[in-house]
Amino acid sequence: MKDFRGSPIKYGDFSQHLHEKGAKKGIPLNGEIDLTYRCNLKCGHCYGVYEPDKKELTTDEVMRILDEMNQAGCLWLLLSGGEPLVRKDFREIYDYAKKKGFIITLFTNGTLITPEIVVLLREYRPFSVEVSLYGISKEIYEKVTGVVGSFKRCMKGIHLLLEHRIPLKVKTTVTTLNQHELWKIKKYVEEELKVEFRFDATISPKLDGSKGPCNLRIPPEEVVKLDIADERRFKEWTEICKRFWGPIHSDTLYNCGAGLSSFHVDPYGMLRICLMVRTPRWNLRQFSFQESWKELNKFRMQKAGTDSRCRNCEIAFCDWCPGWAQVENGDLETPVEYLCQIAHLQAKAFGMIRGGDLNEEGKKVLSKASDKRG
Repeated sequence: MKDFRGSPIKYGDFSQHLHEKGAKKGIPLNGEIDLTYRCNLKCGHCYGVYEPDKKELTTDEVMRILDEMNQAGCLWLLLSGGEPLVRKDFREIYDYAKKKGFIITLFTNGTLITPEIVVLLREYRPFSVEVSLYGISKEIYEKVTGVVGSFKRCMKGIHLLLEHRIPLKVKTTVTTLNQHELWKIKKYVEEELKVEFRFDATISPKLDGSKGPCNLRIPPEEVVKLDIADERRFKEWTEICKRFWGPIHSDTLYNCGAGLSSFHVDPYGMLRICLMVRTPRWNLRQFSFQESWKELNKFRMQKAGTDSRCRNCEIAFCDWCPGWAQVENGDLETPVEYLCQIAHLQAKAFGMIRGGDLNEEGKKVLSKASDKRG
């Protein structure tokens, strides 16, 4: 791909440029559909809440919503869950979405990847398939998933994707159960599988507010040590700390991209600003996507109702999120103490890296993190 001067354009630059334009014009470029909250695994850290009394979108309803998303300008589509492959109509939905022209990313635990699924993905290639790998040993992986035999099925799924050259990324959620295997997982994925690896060490409550997953959180200090010990994340945080220092300087409640050019649809047809924000929501079974998106886009610009300490905090790169606050505290504006502690530790550890060097506190944390990794 080239710009008007004939110079190559990196995909990341192209995507960012398009999203910036989409946000300014209110175009819903980036959509996520959770096809189901059902799952064949029982991970304790999962935020999903399966409600058997609720009726999931039918195949026809999903297709109608995809049509309306497409007409509204949506280009990037994430299919997730739950485990999306538990839906018997997954192949039909995926095939339809690809033929509509969506750039698709698929989130899966990998255990339900079959030769038939791989044939579909090979014929209609996704932008990426992201598989969660929670351990490098059967013992730890199945301690996390709670299902005997799931490790073998996950590894089989990963290798099927690799054999057929399906674009693959592997990731993990770091919990108290698998933290000690993180670097082994990373080494295996990058050196043996030779694919991109990433991890997330922050865990939210369930979407209904229940705190079970929080029991598996690693301490804030450990989260920061992982950020420093991982070379790629260290570089990312170095750049983030250089760019985002100082108060947010905004009186709007939302300061991320959610609701500007992105949105989330749950398995029951509810449109939201993002996965975490529970209210407001718009019922796509009753209203069109286009009119619902317009209402969502307006709501996105609402002002903050309280003068919480987050409004004037100097750490603009904090992961604080109104949606996370809602599921953690019951409202959109109360600071999430766990995220607040992490952000302050990151600021201290990285010394805000104005000149590119860690301060003494940061060097101590880095030294401990490196020792732990080795």
